[in-house]
Amino acid sequence: MAQNGFFAGKRKFFGGILAAVFLPLAVLPAAHAQEMTEGWRKVCNKQQDIDVCNTVNNVLSDTGQPLTILNIIEVSGKQNQRRFAIQVPTGRVIPEGIKVSIDGAAPKTVPYMICNGPACIADMILDETLLSAMKKGKRLTVTSVNVQGYPNPINVSLQGFGQVYAGPGMTDKAFQEDQDKVQKALQLRQKELEDNMKAAQEKAKTVP
Repeated sequence: MAQNGFFAGKRKFFGGILAAVFLPLAVLPAAHAQEMTEGWRKVCNKQQDIDVCNTVNNVLSDTGQPLTILNIIEVSGKQNQRRFAIQVPTGRVIPEGIKVSIDGAAPKTVPYMICNGPACIADMILDETLLSAMKKGKRLTVTSVNVQGYPNPINVSLQGFGQVYAGPGMTDKAFQEDQDKVQKALQLRQKELEDNMKAAQEKAKTVP
């Protein structure tokens, strides 16, 4: 397990909000870059004498499985800092870090910060160059390397990112309600897939 000084000293910034949005992740197959269903959300709250905003994207597979989570954490007030955190499934090659690239540009490496339970989190300071590229770009590619040594690239749309990031953000309560809706939609999607599979199995039984 690896920690940096920021995480050790600022753990509370990753509490509450991230506990709500960091979901169990499915193990990614090593293959070509996958296009995922996603949506950017921003939630802000006040913690004592500082303001904390998280611009988050829970990246889902086309079957509704959560695969990776992107989070820009911005702290302002008595302390000021802006960081980029990425969560991926465990079973990663830690020294490789996570590579992020925008529209095919040269990738930047985000070092792993901690692995705990089913997930690993990489974290770095988000500079103006990368933030500006995200605002102007169309696609962010996030690539981790699994224990077999194969890269797992995921393509994430940046459509709407700039507008969400610059916006006022929603409250914790509104964000949780939004996440509850997402969970219900995922459950319905999973039930639909299960029903279709059962129907296909029953149909197969009737074929001579």
